[in-house]
Amino acid sequence: MRKSTRAFVGLVGALALLTAACGSDDDDNGSTDDTSTETESTEAGGDDGEAASGEGPIWVLLPDSASSPRWEADDRRFFKQGFEDAGLVEGDDFTIVNAEGDSATQISQAEQAVAAGASVILLVNLDSGSGATIIDIAREGGASVIDYDRLTAEGDGADVYISFDNVAVGATMAEVLEPEIDALGVDVPQVVMLNGSETDNNAFLFRDGYAAVAEARAEAGDWNIVDDQYVPDWDAENAQTIMEQILVGASNEVDAVFAANDNIANAVINALENAGLDATGVPLSGQDASVVAMQNILLGKQSMSVYKPIEPLAGVAAAAALILRDGGDLATVEGDFETIAISTETGFPTDEAVGPGVVLYLALNPTAVTADNMADTVIADGFRTWDEICTGDVEAVCPE
Repeated sequence: MRKSTRAFVGLVGALALLTAACGSDDDDNGSTDDTSTETESTEAGGDDGEAASGEGPIWVLLPDSASSPRWEADDRRFFKQGFEDAGLVEGDDFTIVNAEGDSATQISQAEQAVAAGASVILLVNLDSGSGATIIDIAREGGASVIDYDRLTAEGDGADVYISFDNVAVGATMAEVLEPEIDALGVDVPQVVMLNGSETDNNAFLFRDGYAAVAEARAEAGDWNIVDDQYVPDWDAENAQTIMEQILVGASNEVDAVFAANDNIANAVINALENAGLDATGVPLSGQDASVVAMQNILLGKQSMSVYKPIEPLAGVAAAAALILRDGGDLATVEGDFETIAISTETGFPTDEAVGPGVVLYLALNPTAVTADNMADTVIADGFRTWDEICTGDVEAVCPE
């Protein structure tokens, strides 16, 4: 099942479109084509396609501050901005909380949301087990659930999963790193894959994208995969320890690293430099377009970061939340995304029809950020500014 829509760019745009969608009985949003799915495949809440209805508040459950700075620095502000632009009042109509890495805390927050009469819970789970528990709590309390940027890969699943095409995220890393690795002039480059946390289904999707290239090149005898490890909790200290151990085991013979996000990439840089190696000579990927990553890219220590524009992602999620809150049809959500389906059993996209264990998946497209296109991507979008990037040693390598 696959449908492309091309009507939305920013958060405010999605919410403006939503106002008209919620007030209409017409399900035709003008974005369908011959490949669109049947109506029941794009509606939430069971056989009748009706989501949980009501005027209850929307609760956003963020996971932590440690795995990535984006949750507090970006997602929170865009949700707050979007809901307030739609006329909602924080504390009355919406609440944003952070579990700070504790799944028991996040379950308790879900219970608080239901007790407060929440109509929709936007969930970024800490692991699929606790995520499934939260979905059960929400359903028992009459609330709809949106899996936001992390799939709950257990149980019947949420009403909808809104994220980027996460296999494409990994493939984007490979698109940039593959030619850089080949240009090293090494007979058989020694390549490391440092993946995200095994408790996060996205880590497997990201790996699937870049491993498709790395493993094919290794099978052909072009590259050698030195190590392939998952980083517990996406934690930077864990990543640095793992990378330092890999370097010791490989006698510092590491030529390139696929790092699943920018926190891990920065940990790799620290490990390389602590070992007395020149980080600027090692092709290195990342993800999230963090300020530190932009600085590392300009310094030549990181090849690229995958930019997943948080504003449109949060915009689509906010629009979906408001539609579900009003008992509407998710087919009326508009945006620049593909509509597919994903299995909670495998954690991967599927051609199966949406139903128990198969979740509607709105997948946005990622973008690679390098030194060459930084000004045209994260800077042009206002996601990052030169003022926050060009500090300290980085100022000397910033555009004038």
